[in-house]
Amino acid sequence: MTADLGWSREVRLVDLSGGPLNLELEADDAVRAAIARRLDLKELKSLRAKVRLQPWLDGAEMSGRFEAVVEQVSGVSLEVFDQDVSGDIEVRLVPAGSPHAPDPEAEIELDPESPDPPDVLEDDRIDVAAYVVEHLALELDPFPRKPGETFEYAQPSDDDSPFAVLKRLKDEKG
Repeated sequence: MTADLGWSREVRLVDLSGGPLNLELEADDAVRAAIARRLDLKELKSLRAKVRLQPWLDGAEMSGRFEAVVEQVSGVSLEVFDQDVSGDIEVRLVPAGSPHAPDPEAEIELDPESPDPPDVLEDDRIDVAAYVVEHLALELDPFPRKPGETFEYAQPSDDDSPFAVLKRLKDEKG
């Protein structure tokens, strides 16, 4: 996902055999511009993440946090504003064919209290940058509004309804 954005930080599962890895990622100007286009943002002013990868069963567990500053357009006033966005990253990953991988044929039981099933990797590589971008996308408000801004809806009067207008036209011609 992020390779086409020019940003990738891959870790192979075998790299975790020596123990946990701590990574710090920061997107440069070109990468932030590509991510902003992908996520339909006016601008992505900063994106940083600190991530820890450690062995988990036959895969890996990724935990960390990202912080970003995004420039968005308010859906209410169409004004441009900056918004701080941050979030935690908690993901478990297993290789394809793992006995710990979720069964794609099994019915999924949703329990908000239980941890998510592990993600199944296509190969033995984890693209940490892709998970950072994915978690940023999940934290973005799909209907951004400037802080403190409210939408005031005024119910149209009956005189402005399409049926009232048609009735007036009929009465004028009749």
